Amino acid sequence: MPKHLKKISEETIHSNPWWVYKHDTYEIDENKTGDYYYGENNGSVLVVPILDDGRLILVVQHRYLRDKPSIEFVCGGIDVNEEPLKAAAREMREEIGYTSSEFMKIGHFDSLNGLFKDTSHIFIANELTQAGAPEPDETENLEIIYRRVDEFENMIRSGEIWDGQTLAVWALAREYVYKFLASHQTPQ
Repeated sequence: MPKHLKKISEETIHSNPWWVYKHDTYEIDENKTGDYYYGENNGSVLVVPILDDGRLILVVQHRYLRDKPSIEFVCGGIDVNEEPLKAAAREMREEIGYTSSEFMKIGHFDSLNGLFKDTSHIFIANELTQAGAPEPDETENLEIIYRRVDEFENMIRSGEIWDGQTLAVWALAREYVYKFLASHQTPQ
């Protein structure tokens, strides 16, 4: 069993509206300490929106650190004192302009557990209604695309979809999406 690292101290190095960057000192053994630097936030949500015809709604946005566009599921941060379901509904409305009468939470994961304290909550949304134009944050420049599941999976295989969170979400959501398609007898 790996040794438990005991925290001695914690300090905030930087904070912004989205996350906090921290430095912890921890005990390695009686005579030695170590430093750990990491980010922390209130968690995040990722949503797989499915239209009645079985197509997935995705967003394309430019990712600054990679300097290229990324095709992703709806995603965003959870505000202070906000429940994950409320955040999922808010992010979907902001990013793609849709609301849903049926959200299903299918799981959660920590995508960067060595670098960031962030639990991502995963939802599937169907029974969608177009509620108006998207209202993204000022830092987001999004394009909305619609893809059948077979097209989406081909985009993963070809490397066109490369975002790690989107790939992890699909690993959890795939079975549920195929069950939805089978129950709605939609083309895949």
